[in-house]
Amino acid sequence: VTQGDTLGAALQAHPGYFNDLFCNMVRAGEASGHLDTILERLAEYITRQNRLRSKITSALTYPMVMIFVGVAVVIILMTFVVPRLTVLFSKVGKALPAITQALIAVSNFFVNYWWLLFVVIVLLWLFLKAMRRTEEGRLRFDRAVMSVPVLGDLFRKTAISRFATTTSTLLKSGIPVLEAFSIVQRVVQNAVLARTIGHVHDAIIEGSDISTPLQSSGVFPPMVGYMIATGEQSGQLEDLLDRVSEAYDEEIDMATQRLTAVLEPAIIILLAGVVLFVVAAIVIPLMQMGSLTRQA
Repeated sequence: VTQGDTLGAALQAHPGYFNDLFCNMVRAGEASGHLDTILERLAEYITRQNRLRSKITSALTYPMVMIFVGVAVVIILMTFVVPRLTVLFSKVGKALPAITQALIAVSNFFVNYWWLLFVVIVLLWLFLKAMRRTEEGRLRFDRAVMSVPVLGDLFRKTAISRFATTTSTLLKSGIPVLEAFSIVQRVVQNAVLARTIGHVHDAIIEGSDISTPLQSSGVFPPMVGYMIATGEQSGQLEDLLDRVSEAYDEEIDMATQRLTAVLEPAIIILLAGVVLFVVAAIVIPLMQMGSLTRQA
């Protein structure tokens, strides 16, 4: 800045810290002479986005911990406990039940091919990382995530809330609609919504309004299209987008509660099934050994 650059240009030289949204809003504030107001709006926007991200992280933390602990327990059982029992079962001299044979086969796989699991995980991670580097790959990945029951609904609502909040913040800062949609397309962090916003941007250039291509996209719910249409007709698009964002923030709260309510019992039932399988596979041959001992 001391060398003659504007603050917006100076910030854009550091994209790792300031994204397009931040830089363009600062430029708009400099041009309008209301930089202080723009910075306050940016602070509110960032605080709101961090609060939204914290809600989702908090909702997913407990289920993820349960999954991690469950997987760790299963690995310990299959790697250390079951192999020692296998030695005992080999002395029975009688064919083992199918469930016990299945348990021993799984245990042998963990003992002999544990490294294969890590290879598969690393390859899957590298594949997803390479997939996310391409536009078409990001589109397929985000579309697949949004189609997942319960979890996909949460990601869709999060993306729509981010779209509404970001667009409203840009328009209130005096940035034109076309430029605002170009910025939102780059910062929305969802390839499906980004492509839809790009189509809306092109439709506006061709003379369309905002709500019509949004409603026909099939990505945005009808309620969002109707509220944007009302905002366009009344000249209060920014206020209507704020209402959309507030409504979807409440929907996200309910979606996170539903997600937790579904995941926790599902994980508990899954872990209980694994434990039941292991216990049954161990107890049945032990009972057979006890009956053979009594007969002898």
